[in-house]
Amino acid sequence: MIRKFLGLSILLFFCQASIAQQGTASPYSFLGIGDLKFKGTTENRSMAGLSIYSDSIHLNLQNPASFGNLKFTTYTLGASYSRLKLESDAGSDKGSATALDYLALGFPIGKKMGVGFGLVPFTSVGYNFEGIGESGIASAPQKFAQYEGEGGLNSVFLSLGYKITEDFSVGATVNYNFGNIKNQNTEFLGELNDDGEFVRTLNYGTRSKDESKLSGLSYNLGAYYQTKFNEKLSFTTSVTFSPKSDISSENTRQLLALNVSGAGGEIVSSGQVDDVDLGAKRKTELTLPTKIAFGAGLGEKNKWFAGAEYTLQNNSDFGNGLTTIENVNYDNGSKFSVGGFYIPKYNSFTSYWERVTYRAGVRYEDTGIMVRNESINDFGISFGVGLPVGRSLSNINLGVEFGKRGTMDSGLIQENYLNFHISLSLNDRWFIKRKYN
Repeated sequence: MIRKFLGLSILLFFCQASIAQQGTASPYSFLGIGDLKFKGTTENRSMAGLSIYSDSIHLNLQNPASFGNLKFTTYTLGASYSRLKLESDAGSDKGSATALDYLALGFPIGKKMGVGFGLVPFTSVGYNFEGIGESGIASAPQKFAQYEGEGGLNSVFLSLGYKITEDFSVGATVNYNFGNIKNQNTEFLGELNDDGEFVRTLNYGTRSKDESKLSGLSYNLGAYYQTKFNEKLSFTTSVTFSPKSDISSENTRQLLALNVSGAGGEIVSSGQVDDVDLGAKRKTELTLPTKIAFGAGLGEKNKWFAGAEYTLQNNSDFGNGLTTIENVNYDNGSKFSVGGFYIPKYNSFTSYWERVTYRAGVRYEDTGIMVRNESINDFGISFGVGLPVGRSLSNINLGVEFGKRGTMDSGLIQENYLNFHISLSLNDRWFIKRKYN
């Protein structure tokens, strides 16, 4: 069954990357190289993003050491739908985005080793907003500007996990990161009428189009330890570490002169396009920040689990290397998450709902982004269920997350978001040696 889904899923994921589908509608994706995406499964995200827990039938994409625990070939595919309500002193607006979140396959090699590979988004860009400001020109005192962007950075990963002892596992992941980011800035000159609306006084404007093609390697190391307190209770702890790595960015910029027709359409002639020589900025190096996460939890096998995790990320070098944004700084970020799951009776023969996994979590994150000296923080609450498929170990996972990011202070934007997640986790036995021909 897994083989039937795998080819179609890979095709879908690469189609998404090739058409630069926007995986976010957040105006904060304007900063750096976009929104940092959560690189875990729906199961993890429904527990506030915890990467601590690991078992033999689910993939934990955040900690490569977990692949050493696999007993079955496991395939997983996840997608999400997000709705945003944007609020500021100037008013409110709405946005939405749909995206494929991950595609991965893992399988055991012997009794102590497991391998996994797949595709996940690393960052996502998707914004479209407007602004009016002073132009400094007497004949056209106001300037109307529109900012648009799309694209992002994706990762193809290969993970290896190994059980040193029955209780202790280690692992490593190699990521090849690639992507394309397009930013566009359009400006027109005019003035405000008596109703405060912008009116063009000239039938032409300018547009700047930036494009960055990104590629490079990054790494993730992990360790996982689980021991029993008694016959029922187990103690689990884990740590993951991503060292600082570099991404190459090949940059281009075009300047266009726009003529506006009477019907409001834009006309660009070939003589009005100018390729800008960026000099030293034609190729730049971006720094992906160092990240470390550690956590611990208690649980009873096939019954319940509860844990907490703390993450530190050095964002001070994060940016896109081509566009300089005023009043924006990057500092070290951090995140604290608490979450877990509960299964009433995993082997029940009389009630389907007793075999369902119920998940929940809460998190608070300091993103490390400073805009106009205001910290951009993120608070979220998540819930989810794991629905068994028949009597197999496969399941469908549903999750919902709601929260708030940003602030309305200093004229900034506050995002109130509602995210829906769905994933498919299939299990099968591969590489079984036949006893009889």
